[in-house]
Amino acid sequence: METHISCLFPEILAMIFSYLDVRDKGRVAQVCAAWRDASYHKSVWRGVEAKLHLRRANPSLFPSLQARGIRRVQILSLRRSLSYVIQGMPNIESLNLSGCYNLTDNGLGHAFVQEIPSLRVLNLSLCKQITDSSLGRIAQYLKNLEVLELGGCSNITNTGLLLIAWGLHRLKSLNLRSCRHVSDVGIGHLAGMTRSAAEGCLNLEYLTLQDCQKLTDLSLKHISKGLTKLKVLNLSFCGGISDAGMLHLSHMTSLWSLNLRSCDNISDTGIMHLAMGTLRLSGLDVSFCDKIGDQSLAYIAQGLYQLKSLSLCSCHISDDGINRMVRQMHELRTLNIGQCVRITDKGLELIADHLTQLTGIDLYGCTKITKRGLERITQLPYLKVLNLGLWQMTESEKVR
Repeated sequence: METHISCLFPEILAMIFSYLDVRDKGRVAQVCAAWRDASYHKSVWRGVEAKLHLRRANPSLFPSLQARGIRRVQILSLRRSLSYVIQGMPNIESLNLSGCYNLTDNGLGHAFVQEIPSLRVLNLSLCKQITDSSLGRIAQYLKNLEVLELGGCSNITNTGLLLIAWGLHRLKSLNLRSCRHVSDVGIGHLAGMTRSAAEGCLNLEYLTLQDCQKLTDLSLKHISKGLTKLKVLNLSFCGGISDAGMLHLSHMTSLWSLNLRSCDNISDTGIMHLAMGTLRLSGLDVSFCDKIGDQSLAYIAQGLYQLKSLSLCSCHISDDGINRMVRQMHELRTLNIGQCVRITDKGLELIADHLTQLTGIDLYGCTKITKRGLERITQLPYLKVLNLGLWQMTESEKVR
């Protein structure tokens, strides 16, 4: 007896449909009534984020999303009131408004008028009209928020951070990239240094402070004292922090990733402070830190030998520094040394001999390496990613 796919139980069809991409999930619903019913099973749409252009009224939109169990929404363009979304999806878990440049405090205020206990993730990146006023609403009504993205919201000030510290005690991830008005005072609020006004966000695990130019080493002191659960800290392009600040970070035992890219005042001394502490870092990025040299690699080998990812792009390191580091770095998987123009084939040979677990290496702009060094690198047994970029063979090196 022949068996056709139409004979399958709806549960089996739903299991099959769950492996399709979002567009095909929608297409199978148009085949027949049985497939439509199966495709509306909530297991088919688990984890899917609906991407919407809110331009005109569509009465069937939100009932359809709710029937499929979709609770994550990204608004690609906002021509209608945000309250239209909140009212239509009362159990929403994730709301991405990134790049909705026309979103204002007024629009957000009309949407958040009561508690939304289901909302865990809110992305307001590049919503440049948003100010501290909106953060007051968020702190009041989104008490269960765990992820808040504010990158590029350049009107946010320390007052806004005080409101976050007052209301969002469950927050685990906060992105403040390019929030130019934020200073040490605001970080103090987050870290619970002003308990009389706000408890702080003491459960933070991921904190991005990239390009917050007003921050100094005092912020790092606040972080080390109050945000003891922090796992990932991004301080890239924070020109106001220095080697002294690394002393504060050097005993944050929960920290496993630290980004200091383009922090111009970080030198070998700062790396020494990190290496002599009790850190168990897995990832470190000091790319484009002009004062980092071979001595830093010796310190890394001494105290940060458990690193799995190390980025040193454009640092003043040489083969000598590589020689001082490689024998201790048995866990290293990713090494980025692009634009380190003093690295030669000798350095590559040292890497190939000792860093045998490498899966990726960046050699972009390493102009002193030749085919001989590259041949050694490509023999690494687990290498999957090799970035050469500006490297060029001479005519005599080309395989004929």
